[in-house]
Amino acid sequence: MHGILTGCFNLSLLFHLHLFLCVHRERPEPLDLHLGMFLPTLLNQSTPEQMDRFFMPAWNFEVVGTYAQTEMGHGTHLRGLETTATYDPSTQEFVMNSPTVSSIKWWPGGLGKTSNHAIVLAQLHTRGNCHGLHAFIVPLRDMNTHQPLPGIVVGDIGPKFGFHEVDNGFLKLENVRIPRENMLMKYSKVEPDGTYLKPPSDKLTYGTMVFIRAYIVSESARALSKACTIAIRYSVVRHQSEIRPGKPEPQILEYQTQQYKLFPLLATAYAFTFVGQYMKNTYQRISGDISQGDFSELPELHALTAGLKAFTTWEANSAIEVCRMSCGGHGYSRSSALPDIYVNFTPACTYEGENTVMMLQTARYLVKSYRQAKDGQRLSGTVSYLNDIGTRRVQPQPVSARPVVVDINDLSSLVEIYKLRASILVELAAKSIQQELQRRKCQEEAWNNSSIDLVRASDAHCHYVVVKLFTDKLAEVGDTAIHSVLSTLALLYALHGITRNSGDFLQVRSSFLTASRIKELLSQLRPNAVALVDAFDISDKTLRSVLGRYDGNVYENMFEWARSSPLNATEVHESYYKYLKPLRSKL
Repeated sequence: MHGILTGCFNLSLLFHLHLFLCVHRERPEPLDLHLGMFLPTLLNQSTPEQMDRFFMPAWNFEVVGTYAQTEMGHGTHLRGLETTATYDPSTQEFVMNSPTVSSIKWWPGGLGKTSNHAIVLAQLHTRGNCHGLHAFIVPLRDMNTHQPLPGIVVGDIGPKFGFHEVDNGFLKLENVRIPRENMLMKYSKVEPDGTYLKPPSDKLTYGTMVFIRAYIVSESARALSKACTIAIRYSVVRHQSEIRPGKPEPQILEYQTQQYKLFPLLATAYAFTFVGQYMKNTYQRISGDISQGDFSELPELHALTAGLKAFTTWEANSAIEVCRMSCGGHGYSRSSALPDIYVNFTPACTYEGENTVMMLQTARYLVKSYRQAKDGQRLSGTVSYLNDIGTRRVQPQPVSARPVVVDINDLSSLVEIYKLRASILVELAAKSIQQELQRRKCQEEAWNNSSIDLVRASDAHCHYVVVKLFTDKLAEVGDTAIHSVLSTLALLYALHGITRNSGDFLQVRSSFLTASRIKELLSQLRPNAVALVDAFDISDKTLRSVLGRYDGNVYENMFEWARSSPLNATEVHESYYKYLKPLRSKL
């Protein structure tokens, strides 16, 4: 059957399926990890025999799975995970065990009550040696009664900041035995006698996380586009104060301060949308190369998904809150949908890798690439700008030094200045590590003592990638009017990033009149602001926002929404006589 499966199912299909479900659903679902992580992991890491045994039952929801990686005491630091899978050659079984309290699996969605199987990441032990993390399929519940199997201690972790519909769970394994064939063995393998065959790349174990991080970039774009749609639509409905005494109250989107809040975020939403498309296409292309045995681009894919996951979620998370506050008091109401968008998106900053750690993972790749370039190797891909690092030296510049001339209306010129900023910060981070080593610090101490510089370098690298991809996308736009509007958005995104990171750009000795140009761009975008959010094509049913309604009938529907509150379903006579009237009689 596996030939049929591989012909019909691929990661591209699952990516589109998962993206469709996440975009068009109204809230998180208990089966999200089954669709988004369990199935892709099976597809990506199973042998043909395991595909026959596990994938089709999972596709038909007979097997309902989750992905159990994070533990109570360890999350992003995967090498620190404590769950063990010890091979017993006498029975050809793995003994799965949670040896400590901190090793209990914690947080997997759908684990508490829904799933009957889990892909468990555990430290593989065979023949007295530990071979690091590997993935194992562990049955959790009886397929007929849904009761936990012997040795399985499983349940829900309790209330959270959001995601109340998802049964995030815990899993304690008490010497649970599973067949040898339950280890996912497409790339690494344990022979019946316990002999270990290592994979061609140790990063293949983390393929599911790379897949999800690539998706999260698109999720960031989608969440931010929803927030911008609500805030900008409401800003043309809401009238307030006066610009000129005696004149009618203007739409609040006419105020420059409101435009300055929202239009850069709108530009960011478009930038992240294009980056999300790029990441999807890049992931599919490299996955195809991997299936053909070419692993050469896997390290860059791992680094890029980690950094962009962190960069886009941080930006989107703070931007959603700006959108909420820009709606004034009504943005605090759940009728606006903005509180729910914020609560549901916020976990993306920590799940599938805490963002600071993600930036440091990207930094490892950047520093390694920098050292390769210094040694004369030619780099390709997103780090190719480091090829020029050997021809330039970073050193303090006098204040009177002549500034670099940049055309603020030329996107290609702005891409170059972002590239220069990234290369300088990568070089400064690498030199910081070298200086620490020269002070006789060990490699780990040198890295930790340079970690602030490393995060800055990763952030600059990701920012450059986003600006470049936004600029590259414009070349694909043939319609003159659309090209003009998108170019304005791209300019605003690039220039706004410069004002927010002015210290970095002063370090590269740039000088241009960005503030006044940004104000001009705000005015240019104002006539198209509503059309630009309408172009996201988010239906009212999906948006679930009174403030962001397509028809603009905000206040009538806000009143109806309030009247439908559960507190208005009954009168309060009984409570009045029981509590309020006795209290008032004592006053």
